[in-house]
Amino acid sequence: MWIYEKKLEYPINIKRKDTAMARYLFAQYGGPDGELAAALRYLNQRYTMPDERGKALLTDIGTEEMAHVEMIATMIYQLSDDASIKEFEAAGLGGHYTQHDHALFPTDTNGVPFTSAYIEATGDYWADLESNMAAEQRARVMYEHLMNETDDPDVLAPLSFLRQREIVHYTRFKELRDYYISKYKRNT
Repeated sequence: MWIYEKKLEYPINIKRKDTAMARYLFAQYGGPDGELAAALRYLNQRYTMPDERGKALLTDIGTEEMAHVEMIATMIYQLSDDASIKEFEAAGLGGHYTQHDHALFPTDTNGVPFTSAYIEATGDYWADLESNMAAEQRARVMYEHLMNETDDPDVLAPLSFLRQREIVHYTRFKELRDYYISKYKRNT
């Protein structure tokens, strides 16, 4: 199983309230290419990997994605902590406030609730690895878009860290795919 160390993977200490940025970050919280979808996708796909190497990699990355969910949640909360109803409304989060007050709830930027339809698992490890590589690229691009939405260094630093982790995950999935190509002599 896992050992949980009670600290964030990267420190987050946002000092300036920004409910609009909090709203944008929901894309990585409960959106189709967000951290929650990735974590559940990989933790489910690990069972159909053909060997322990693949199962271990998907477990490791899936677990790290859960840590990223925690980071995004922390950022959203710090950006909207003590926001007034008017500030929520001005950021397009009036509906969120109505249903959840200051609590977090996994939605995308537009308030669409997280759905299990975001969890891709075909049972074909080739297809799943290719899909995972693409998902990591989409997440990287989303972090780049989020970074364009702010000039706050307290927000940019963790976003930059998370963006870099997407690149690392992509590389690990590609390495596993290439290993399987050589091991099983299958071309994709």
